Amino acid sequence: MSTPLIIQIRCRPGTTYDVAGKIVLREFHSELYSTSGEFDLLLKVYPPEDADVGLFVDECFKGIEGIERTLTTLTFKAF
Repeated sequence: MSTPLIIQIRCRPGTTYDVAGKIVLREFHSELYSTSGEFDLLLKVYPPEDADVGLFVDECFKGIEGIERTLTTLTFKAF
């Protein structure tokens, strides 16, 4: 299993639950949380071992209306 990507998602006002529902239907995530602060959702995904991370992230959210911005954090090792 690859190491996870942590992706924070900022949604347009009033669209967070709609965006979360669309992400859940795509079934590419491990965990999805509603959060407070600068971003509205926090997502944990495990990309395929040989995946181009940028392309993988782009494809994950393609066509989902309501997303203003994402911030992707690469992880390396669990302690």
